[in-house]
Amino acid sequence: MAERKTARLHRMVMDKHVCPYGIKSKWLLESEGYAVEDHHLTTREETDAFKAKHDVKTTPQTFIGGERIGGYEALRRYFDRKVKDNDKTSYQPVIAVFAVALALAVSLATWSFGTPLVARTAEWFVAFSMAMLAMLKLQDVEQFSSMFVGYDLLGRRWVPYAYAYPFLEAAAAVLMAGHLLPWLSIPIALIIGTIGAVSVFYAVYVQKREIKCACVGGGSNVPLGFVSLSENLAMMGMGLWMLARYGLA
Repeated sequence: MAERKTARLHRMVMDKHVCPYGIKSKWLLESEGYAVEDHHLTTREETDAFKAKHDVKTTPQTFIGGERIGGYEALRRYFDRKVKDNDKTSYQPVIAVFAVALALAVSLATWSFGTPLVARTAEWFVAFSMAMLAMLKLQDVEQFSSMFVGYDLLGRRWVPYAYAYPFLEAAAAVLMAGHLLPWLSIPIALIIGTIGAVSVFYAVYVQKREIKCACVGGGSNVPLGFVSLSENLAMMGMGLWMLARYGLA
């Protein structure tokens, strides 16, 4: 029987703090078939002494065959696992929002009408998407507004609009989901959707700028482009649809 591979892991395990990357490193090693010699660093003094001894700035630290591999990300690279690039642009946050919004809309329509093939499914999909996107923006309005004024035509000229935008989007979404106060929700959706669509089109397709979109909040790496334009066009479409539905045109 082949001897099981062994790795030595040093990680912080204290009364008030257990390093999450240490837990992940242990799980990763075990999933790769390693027996883990799990050494806990239980005090700040012990942790600092370990760092000084091995000339490292962070823990956890993994050793395999006497060789120091490094922290959690270094360990993932060692096993040829994918490592997140924080500077890389990604559509994943937007895809996640739209996928969950669609699933909610389909689920609710199926329960309400016995089938998802009704107009309310599309209405709920747009409303739920708007609500979740607004919620992400509202997590840090200051950071969102800083990104938003970089490309939004109205936000660049009147900064308070950048702060108001996520609240307006959330209000329109909630009201449209329940068909409440259409005289208020429809103008909001049409105005912010139109300004947003024109701003994105101008920045991306006219100025050819490569910047990040504030659509899922200020901390995202979503590139400004087609998805951002689609979000605003969907708001405009929802506003026009409800305008026609309520005969306010």
